[in-house]
Amino acid sequence: MSTAIVLFRRDLRLADHAALTAACAAHADILPVYVHAPDEDAPWAPGAASRWWLHHSLQALDACLAGQRGRLHLSRGDTLAEVRRLARASGAVAVYWTRRYEPAAIAHDTRLKAALRADGLAVESHPGHLWCEPWQIATGQDAPYRVFTPYWRKLRTQLEPTAPLPEAKPGRWLVLPDSVPLPALELLPRIGWAGGLADTWHPGEAGAREQLDLFGDDALADYAHGRDLPARHGTSRLSPHLHFGEITPRQIHHALHAQAAKVDARRRPDIDPYLRELGWREFAHHLLYHFPQTPTEPFDPRFAGFRWADDDDAVLRRWQRGRTGIPLVDAGMRELWHTGWMHNRVRMVAASLLTKNLRQHWHHGARWFWDTLVDADLANNTLGWQWVAGCGADAAPYFRVFNPFTQAARFDPEATYLKRWLPELADLPPRLLHEPGRDPAALASRGYPAPAIDLATSRDAALAAWRSLGHGEDGGSD
Repeated sequence: MSTAIVLFRRDLRLADHAALTAACAAHADILPVYVHAPDEDAPWAPGAASRWWLHHSLQALDACLAGQRGRLHLSRGDTLAEVRRLARASGAVAVYWTRRYEPAAIAHDTRLKAALRADGLAVESHPGHLWCEPWQIATGQDAPYRVFTPYWRKLRTQLEPTAPLPEAKPGRWLVLPDSVPLPALELLPRIGWAGGLADTWHPGEAGAREQLDLFGDDALADYAHGRDLPARHGTSRLSPHLHFGEITPRQIHHALHAQAAKVDARRRPDIDPYLRELGWREFAHHLLYHFPQTPTEPFDPRFAGFRWADDDDAVLRRWQRGRTGIPLVDAGMRELWHTGWMHNRVRMVAASLLTKNLRQHWHHGARWFWDTLVDADLANNTLGWQWVAGCGADAAPYFRVFNPFTQAARFDPEATYLKRWLPELADLPPRLLHEPGRDPAALASRGYPAPAIDLATSRDAALAAWRSLGHGEDGGSD
């Protein structure tokens, strides 16, 4: 009988877990381990909202293991030192894990694998975070894709709703006595900020399945339209579960395909619009893998010399706290602060205001989202901010400036979303929230701030900065 360590990171589940399945097939005893080593993720250690989610996801995984007479062994410190120590204590002969794709994670895991193999341990890494490995999709010239549509066209041909792996169960879960208590990892915020997160989310593998079932039953059929309406739960809200590996794209694909197949063909929901959104997640990881500099440098090198405005801490704080005086942006930023999540349509508008009207560097927004989003993911965060800022792969042209007033009128016509997150304005008619300039005194009398910026003037200034890079066309605003 041999023992193996399975090192959990962002694969906090037991089902459809290739590394765990392989370990259970080859070894009788399995020691499940999580090592908390945030310094190894620098400069992108998990933010506050992610740490809150991680705490509860680890708790949920431990509860699942307890149901099989196991426990998740928690450690903190240097991963290599801890795995070596646990291998000696358990007599483990092998270590398994799920691959990660961030630049720092790839470098760390490469060193970890070499060191453990030099110790005489067998080491296996397995896929499980994405549909396809980032290096498996390439152009006809064997180069990485830079544009989403041809990337998705090729990826889509390789996707089949194959059955996910069943929940892995070893001969025995090995339990060691020196596991660190979960509170000792100090993942939870020390302030009451997390209350809204607890009211909104159910981290863990069971929570992911519940959310998938809810999406399939309630929102999938109208996803192509409903996903743009922030007042509705028209999106899957699976992004944090995906980030922490509580569910996989394969599980989602298989479940939605199976559910759709049960419906009469005339009423069968089209799952492709949602699969395409999962494809954007794959594309983000594809780009990060092939262009690892992009979390800090523009994908489009022309933007290296772009004239951003001077850093303005006061205006940045107004944006962060939902006090810009632009209702749709403020509603989104307050939703983010309260729930750790923001509707994607509103994310684009809030990012556009920061990077174009306020002309603050997209790094400021990326860092704020990194700290406050429960689904903060380096690949997605980088792609999203560079896309809106106009400097990323397949990006929105810089001259495309979202108009938050017309966006609110179009996608929240009754101001339901606006009033939910701006309760001080809840008694006003929708037209005043869509066009605050109609009666600014009415908003001011309710304690709502005046706009931090004039949208038209600031848009002109942004386009002038863009033209200084050598561009001539202006385009319109949305």
